[in-house]
Amino acid sequence: MRSMWCLAAAVALSGCTTLGLSEREQVPRETDSDFHPTVELLSRYDANHDGTITRAEMEAGLKADFDAADINHDGHLDPDETRAVNEQRWGQGLSTTSTLVDWNQDGLVDFNEFAGTARSLFAEIDRNENGELSPKELKAYAGHKKRGDQDNDQGEAHGHH
Repeated sequence: MRSMWCLAAAVALSGCTTLGLSEREQVPRETDSDFHPTVELLSRYDANHDGTITRAEMEAGLKADFDAADINHDGHLDPDETRAVNEQRWGQGLSTTSTLVDWNQDGLVDFNEFAGTARSLFAEIDRNENGELSPKELKAYAGHKKRGDQDNDQGEAHGHH
């Protein structure tokens, strides 16, 4: 009886790994037509369209997005406002979709919670920590280079050629 229970549990768990999704649906790849590089999350904040995204541009764009989502203008997103933003993001169906989460579990999403994903991504991409994402940094990140990778970007970012 115990071995039947173990077999049933193993079969059930093996089904949990795919949840009925094909391998293609589980993990988007750059070659997939529906794959969007993570940097697209920030590209929309290049206000002057010069190819460089500054921290100030990103913060201004995030604030405008937050203000638009804060329908009742009370300085935070209530559950209905949060749900509306999430449904709009999911409706776009992009691989860069980032769900809003009430991290401190106070029932509201404040600006810091709203901006957290974009700010974290900005910090990850800003290899030389100058508060600007250059086209080179954006392209390198889209190519999945991470901090600490051995490449020539670090030397060039600090003025060494």
